[in-house]
Order: sequence, then C-alpha cells, then structure tokens
Amino acid sequence: MKRITLIVSCLLIISYCFSQTSAPKSKKLPSVTIKTVDGKTIKTSDISNNGKPIIISFWALWCKPCQKELSTIAEVYDEWQKETGVKLVAVSIDDARSSARVLPTVNGNNWSYEVLLDVNGDFKRAMNVNMIPHTFLLNGNGEIVWQHTSFAEGSELELIELVRKLNRGEDISEKK
Repeated sequence: MKRITLIVSCLLIISYCFSQTSAPKSKKLPSVTIKTVDGKTIKTSDISNNGKPIIISFWALWCKPCQKELSTIAEVYDEWQKETGVKLVAVSIDDARSSARVLPTVNGNNWSYEVLLDVNGDFKRAMNVNMIPHTFLLNGNGEIVWQHTSFAEGSELELIELVRKLNRGEDISEKK
C-alpha cells in the first residue's frame, strides 16, 4: 500500500510540475494545414490578431475540463476582448468520426471563438500537445510566450492577467 501511495504521490508531483510552463520567447506557430468548422482549409501559421495577443486552446468533445475552461472563459470573453483585444482560437482534436459534433457543441455553449478542427492531429503533434486542455498564449508578434495544461477554477484569472501584461509590454516568458 505504501508503494502505491508513493507512486501516486510522485505522479501527482510530476503532473503539477508540468502543468504550468513558460515557452521559449521566439517560438512561432508551426505551419500546418487544418480546417475551420465550416470546412475551409487554413494554415496555422496564418493565425493572427492585428498585433494583439492570441490564446490557442486545444480541446476535445470527450474532455470535460476542456469544455469547462472554454465555457468559463466564454462568460467573460466579450469583456476580455474589449479590454485587451485578445482573440481565442479553440482547436478541436476530435477525429473524423466525432468532428461533426463539434459545431453543435460550440453553438450549444454559445462560444464565440474561432474554432478549428485538427482531425488528423497534425497541429497537436507540431505543438507537442500530449494532454488537454492545453492552452498557449501568443504575444502580438505571434510568438508563443506561455503555455499551460489542465484547468482549475480561477485559471482564467491568471490567463487574463498574463494577457494584460503582454499588452503593457511586460515579459511573461519566465514564471515568478
């Protein structure tokens, strides 16, 4: 029993250590072809927001924490956009069998985000996403400056504070 407790404790510590990490300052989005929910093909390297921060959130229909995160942000997203100009792009990693249910889920939750479909997992692999929800924050130059896995109540408050810091020109690449 002690071995199991020790193993579980170690796994929890490792999971926590990897749950919040900063990203290298100048890492740009990879160029991968994926689709919008209405079937248009786009290159991920073309995702932009006129010099304002971008949040990219990888999620799936089967992931309850993912949907909780996106729903929690949806409640304050209009205010975030007015205050900071931030744009959220929700990237579904659902495969071809379930991707047809993505748009009804988005509409049913009143998410006003841009939603992309990564049915082959190419973008997910290029971004090294192994666990979802996985959220990336890009600065106004399109550089990945922060990333986070998992969701807990209040995580959205840290996220918007980081967006505010980016807008003030502060460096957020190192966690304090």
